[in-house]
This record gives sequence, structure tokens and C-alpha cells, in this order.
Amino acid sequence: MRPLRLPILCAAAALAVLAQYGRVPERGMDDAPLPRREAEFHFIRLEYTDLPQFHRGWGRSSRDGMGSGWWLVDWPAADNHFTTGVERLTRIDTGDPRHLRLTDPNLFDYPWIYATQTGWWGLTDAEIARLREYLLRGGYLVVDDFWGPEQWEIFRQTMDRVLPGQPITDIQESDSVMHVLYDIQEKDRTFIPGSRHLRRGPGGVIQVVQPEGAAPAWRAINDYRNRMVVAVNFNTDVGDAWEFADVPYYPEPMTALAYRYDINYIIYSMTH
Repeated sequence: MRPLRLPILCAAAALAVLAQYGRVPERGMDDAPLPRREAEFHFIRLEYTDLPQFHRGWGRSSRDGMGSGWWLVDWPAADNHFTTGVERLTRIDTGDPRHLRLTDPNLFDYPWIYATQTGWWGLTDAEIARLREYLLRGGYLVVDDFWGPEQWEIFRQTMDRVLPGQPITDIQESDSVMHVLYDIQEKDRTFIPGSRHLRRGPGGVIQVVQPEGAAPAWRAINDYRNRMVVAVNFNTDVGDAWEFADVPYYPEPMTALAYRYDINYIIYSMTH
């Protein structure tokens, strides 16, 4: 069994403030794939099996994606924007974003993977076994954009199959993942809206409308050696904060926070 090939992380350093995001008048990077290049880090989006009753048909989950399923939501714009941000804000050797099925053997070449809409996934036994193997070899999973008690229960039950007996706990402000590059504090555990949560108020001012009862939560799952291997973004939409990073009406502080969280996750995954 070959080990997970963890790349050596270059010294990470912030280069600029994220205020530039949200002021770009065009969205030219949405549709065009970034140039293919092998590198230390690639944004890897997971393709997974949906629960049959919640399956989305061809092309309905992505603005321009060809494919089927909830895994497509926000692809490829979110992946392109975030990849470009990582390249600008750190010294991580960054390549093009990619997407792989959970059962693809190439998954083990990448230390960090992302899955959206995990309140609707229905992983097969083969996918469960592969995700368990990936995490126990040292891989790191970020899940995002799932909401409410029904979706939470689907996610919780799935992860109990992946890592039986491992609890899902709230990330504490003192945890190292919150300070590995950016210092993320208790006040930063705020709701990151999807574009659907924005409304134009009086005078054209954009207002964030948080869904009733949708308290944001930042949680984690550790492996059996007590290493954090899953970051859980619940009742919040980090993917949209990346996807709409160049849109003037999307709140820039929310995009900045979304970048800080997941750059910390990347650096943690590549150094622990």
C-alpha cells in the first residue's frame, strides 16, 4: 500500500490584504480552466455519489459544468478563484484545480480535498472505504455548504461509517489550525453567506439575510491519533465567498474570512 505523498510546504507568508477581491469588474476566470501545471498543491474537488432521492441531473449544479450531481455546485469558479488567491497570498507552489472521484487511485497524490453539499451525499461502501483509507494515511478533507438538521444527520451518519467512534467537535480558538498562518478568533466565527442570502436594501445597500435558525458552526473530526483530518463548515457557504470574490456586491470581509479559514486548513494539512 503506497503512502499518501505529502508535498513539502514552502514557507507560507501573506503577501497582501484580500481587499482586492470584490472589486474586479469582470469574471473572466470563471469559465476558462487555469493552465495545467504540476505543483505542490492542487485544489481537489471530490466527485461523489448522491443519495438517489436528492440526485441532481446533468449540468444543473454548475453554471457551466458538464457532469451530474451535487459535487458540481460552484464549480469551476470557486476552485479557480480560491486557487488564484492561494497563489497570491502564500508561497505555496500552486497548480491548477482538479476534480477526482473518491475511488480514483490518484487521490492519494494530494493532501487536501474539498467536498460541497455533503448533506446530500450517499457514499457507496467503496467510497466509504477509500475515504477512510485516505484520511488514515494523512489526507485532509474540507466539507462545506450544507444546512439544517436533516443534512447534518446525513453527514454525521456518513462520517460515522468512515471513522467509527470519532466525534465531531467544535474547533476551539486555541486549536493550532486557527493560528497556523492567520489568527482566527472567536469573533470570526460568523455567517458566511451564499449569494442567495444577499438582498439589495434601501439606497442599494447590500444586506445579508441569514436563514432563520442557521447558526454557523466550525467543526472538526480527528483521526485515531488525534490529528485533525476533517474541517466542517456547517450552516455557511465558503464556496460562494470564493466564487463571488470578484463581484462588487458580495461582501469583501466575508470573502477575506473564507480565504483565511481555508488557507489555514491547507497549511495545517501540509505540515501536520
